[in-house]
Amino acid sequence: MNFVDYTIIALYFVVVVGMGFVYRKRASQDLDAYFLGSKRLPWLWLAMSGSVSNFDITGTMWIISMLFLLGMRSMWIHWMWGWMMGAFFLAFMGKWVRRSNVMTGAEWMLTRFGNGAGGLAARLSAALIAVITMCGMIGYDFQGIGKFAYEFFPVLHPHTLAFIIMGITTLYVLLGGLFSVVITDVIQTVFVTVAAILIGVIAYVKLSPEALSAALPADWTSLAPTWRIETYTSGGHGVYDMFGLLVITWVVKGILLNAGGPGGMYELQRFLAARDTRDAAKIGAAWSGFMIVRWGMAMGITLLALVGLGLNDVEDSETVMPMVLRDYIPAGAKGLVLAGLLAAFMSTFSSTVNSGASYLIRDFWQPFVRQRSDERHLVQASYVATVTIVIAGILIGFQAKSIAQIWEWLMTALTACVVVPNVLRWYWWRMNGWGYAAGTMVGMVAAFIPPIVAPGAPMYAVFPFVTVYSLVACIAATLVTRPVDSETLKKFYATVRPFGLWRCVRKQCALSPRQEADAAESPLLALMNVALGMIAITSCYLLPMFLVGHWHVRAGICLALTVAAVGALYFTWYRTLPQPGE
Repeated sequence: MNFVDYTIIALYFVVVVGMGFVYRKRASQDLDAYFLGSKRLPWLWLAMSGSVSNFDITGTMWIISMLFLLGMRSMWIHWMWGWMMGAFFLAFMGKWVRRSNVMTGAEWMLTRFGNGAGGLAARLSAALIAVITMCGMIGYDFQGIGKFAYEFFPVLHPHTLAFIIMGITTLYVLLGGLFSVVITDVIQTVFVTVAAILIGVIAYVKLSPEALSAALPADWTSLAPTWRIETYTSGGHGVYDMFGLLVITWVVKGILLNAGGPGGMYELQRFLAARDTRDAAKIGAAWSGFMIVRWGMAMGITLLALVGLGLNDVEDSETVMPMVLRDYIPAGAKGLVLAGLLAAFMSTFSSTVNSGASYLIRDFWQPFVRQRSDERHLVQASYVATVTIVIAGILIGFQAKSIAQIWEWLMTALTACVVVPNVLRWYWWRMNGWGYAAGTMVGMVAAFIPPIVAPGAPMYAVFPFVTVYSLVACIAATLVTRPVDSETLKKFYATVRPFGLWRCVRKQCALSPRQEADAAESPLLALMNVALGMIAITSCYLLPMFLVGHWHVRAGICLALTVAAVGALYFTWYRTLPQPGE
């Protein structure tokens, strides 16, 4: 690190904090402005914001760690967090969310289940699980940014560095709300993209095919899942031994997660902030596109580590990324790369904090504490909620020993308690608020049992355990309580127009010709577009990975698949989008 590197990083911090002050007045008008940007933000900006929010340092460190340990087979792991969400959102889910026309995922429960006791129970349970999840995500970020920054600034403790970076990010979120979050995300997308491409190019130039062949283990580039990976039975990675069972669990979880729509985090906020349903669908399509460079960067760092450091010479695989950047990126370029990766972290952190604060205010404070508050008071209360979310997340981060510990608990146990309720709420008319609340709360209790009774239990054991409890509670509570009143169901169906088990409700609705056409075409057309979207996303993510590794034939195949899938989507998806303003 030299003077130029430090100057670039300092200027970046000045710019992002300055954005908070620039948009402070505009964001403080009311809650709609503070949390949804008054629904006037361009769809491309929202797509950039959502995409770069997923492009975080901690997650990238984890991706590289898995690539380093397991090779290309580790790509199956990413089904766990629903990496195919773009396919579902472009096909239908983005439109459904935008038509709901609410501010938070918990408030959505009233639209679906009504304003009675059942709807209120669903709203509170959704808000609670969302806040817990986002606090966990902040703790996860706290662990990652501390480990990352320490490799470059070893004079300070990792926790101290995490405090400083999180404090700066909290400042601009606090001042500018979603306006500053999205605008800075657009700037951060540019930084991140340039940094990722630079790393990929450096890896491509430095690594020859001969060096890679000598350094990589046999079958390292294979994507074919195997039933067992006995290599990692010892050494702290025995959880991946039964790899086949894990793959089945990851894929099932990923499909359920995506089919259930956004789980209540910042993803939902981006689609609710869209101008109309057409823009919401476009956000879903563009979201994955801005993530492409992340995978090329991850592959570049992993290959540099395997060739330069060696598989057996790294004690903590989660530190591979900062070690490679410290040793292989030249001075001058290092400042730009670090600014880009800090941008990725700050984007994820800011989105999580802003979304978490919206739940505290909209779903707890406003309806139960200060029902008649004016907009000025609610915005001021949002400042307090923002700081509260950050403090709670940092406390969680202090308790964790590694990135993987928090991530695996969040993705394995905690999200399992909402997977089934989230799916049923969209596709089954009989589902009611009591069923949603019961499934979520029973599942959440079940999620805390494995860490206590069987610490380190694999995901293929924990996920079914939590899911089954949630499913039984969800269906039982739904069937022993009254259905949602018919007026609420008809209004929801006529507005959102979901497909699934809604036939009896549809017969009662007086739909317009356009609504009838949407409802009739949605299932077949949506599923076709989901399949095409999955092909496009998978191939365009693998393309830069194979390219960086000099596997040009495989890269060419991925490019051909991407072009074919995108070309088909132009006719089956883009030309069928709703008209502007719907």
